[in-house]
Amino acid sequence: MHGRVKLKSTAQQEEEKRKEREKKLKIYVASRDAIFTKRMEGVLDDEALQLTQQLLSSNPDFATLWNYRREILLHLETVREEDDVQKMYEAELLFLESCLKVNPKSYGSWHHRGWVSARLPRPDWARELGLCDRCLSLDDRNFHCWDYRRMVVKMSGVPVDQELQFTDRLIGSNFSNYSSWHYRSTLLPLLHPESPDPPSPCHQPSHSSPPPSPQTHSHRVCEEQLLKEYELVQNAFFTDPNDQSAWFYYRWLLGRAEREEMISCVFVSREEERVAVAFSRPVNASSSGLMLVLDGQPQRVEWRSVHPHFRHSPVWICELPPGTISDIINEHNLTVHWTEKHTHRDCALYTGRSESWCRDSATDQELFRSELSVEKTSVLQSELQSCNQLLELEPQNKWCLLTIILLMRALDPLGYERETLSHFQTLKEVDSMRSAYYGDLCSKFMIENTILKMEYAEVRVFSLSDKNLTMLCHLDQLLLVTHINLSCNQLLRLPPQFAMLQCLEVLEADDNAIDNLDGLYYLPKLQEVSLKNNQISKLSDLQLLTSCPKLTCLDLRGNPVTQIANIQSELTELLPSVTDLLI
Repeated sequence: MHGRVKLKSTAQQEEEKRKEREKKLKIYVASRDAIFTKRMEGVLDDEALQLTQQLLSSNPDFATLWNYRREILLHLETVREEDDVQKMYEAELLFLESCLKVNPKSYGSWHHRGWVSARLPRPDWARELGLCDRCLSLDDRNFHCWDYRRMVVKMSGVPVDQELQFTDRLIGSNFSNYSSWHYRSTLLPLLHPESPDPPSPCHQPSHSSPPPSPQTHSHRVCEEQLLKEYELVQNAFFTDPNDQSAWFYYRWLLGRAEREEMISCVFVSREEERVAVAFSRPVNASSSGLMLVLDGQPQRVEWRSVHPHFRHSPVWICELPPGTISDIINEHNLTVHWTEKHTHRDCALYTGRSESWCRDSATDQELFRSELSVEKTSVLQSELQSCNQLLELEPQNKWCLLTIILLMRALDPLGYERETLSHFQTLKEVDSMRSAYYGDLCSKFMIENTILKMEYAEVRVFSLSDKNLTMLCHLDQLLLVTHINLSCNQLLRLPPQFAMLQCLEVLEADDNAIDNLDGLYYLPKLQEVSLKNNQISKLSDLQLLTSCPKLTCLDLRGNPVTQIANIQSELTELLPSVTDLLI
């Protein structure tokens, strides 16, 4: 046994490690307590700075110490010359680099570096951009670094085209760089904005003025650049069809332009002496400067949203004083002014008419897709063919299937409806974990198609029976609908947005799984409701129907609530206006 090295047992090694950890912990706690004592005593000196540096070097995520460190630095600023302050903060940047080596995703370190850079008398932004380049070369999805880079770009005024070239380099070296694709989507609208007066040529910045900063906001990309982006992203997803980064960027390219902010519809009812106004987006009418002028006279009215849940809503209503427009023999002219957006819409209530409205059709507004030029249509058709070719090679690729659906929606939503439904069915099979998402998206597209068909037919009847709907949307577009059929779907509720159907008279929603009627709130024209074979189980679920003054017919057959004892008399007491009750 002589001459052999004695090996320590595992238990001995663990015990020594434990003792070493305890020793380090005691030193750490003692230093922490000393720092806290100094801060409580208001000490702001170099010794305190050194103590915080010792602890942050090993644990850069101690936010309180960073706060104390900033207090010390701010104090030292006031007692030192500018050159000394410059050296102090340059040393701080070097210290921060060592902290980032310990944890490259330290919230505290990146935040403190931004604070220091902003206070430097003579900042070296080129050096900071270089640091970002190095960090992103090690981890191209370090969102802390991306945030810091955007701050540096804003402070130093880096031109947009230079940053776009930076994304070119990163994407060229790694198509899977999602952060670069996202950053590119924020830069392109600034460098190549869509002209406000299409189809004018792509805007080119003047040589005499510097390119815009990447930190200002715009919306869409001009068509000329958009077509180039299609080619770039196609190279990416053909290289690796299963990588989601390029597919997400492609989906952004196919996105719809934001709708113009406007009053999309004004409806007036002589019988209820009520005005309903629909907007292109949810607004707060009480703070948006909405004014009603009747026959040239401003009216003092109280605007309210269609449901108490909504402070912002696309549809707002108001009641006029009794007798204002009830006289059937007179004509009235209304104007709704949206002073916040300097726009208005007129509506005339003619003699003998009980109601009137003024609106743009959904087809005119291009609600559900952007208007396409001949060139863009040709390119998208080519893109669709390419994706179909890829699908033949990768028939189970969910990204390709979803992109084909989006391309079909952009080109011709009604013409491709059958193919779209088929692709959604395939998506649910190949990506079953997200089948509910695909069901909701398919429901959304089917509702959009039905709205378009209703507009072309110029009717106020909306039928979506037996469409496998899982959710409802775009209900603000159904303000004028009088009859809606939602039977034989998979709906679980009538959401509060359903209250936007202010002209609804007949609702059919049989054979769903509805157990919530939140949306049946104050529908002033609603007369008939059929809810056969749903999941309404409590009398309280029907409470909101009491707010519908004209309701006379209610069919609840096949619902659990009908099994409650004395339900007939309970319902008669709850809904005295209902004369035709089927249970």
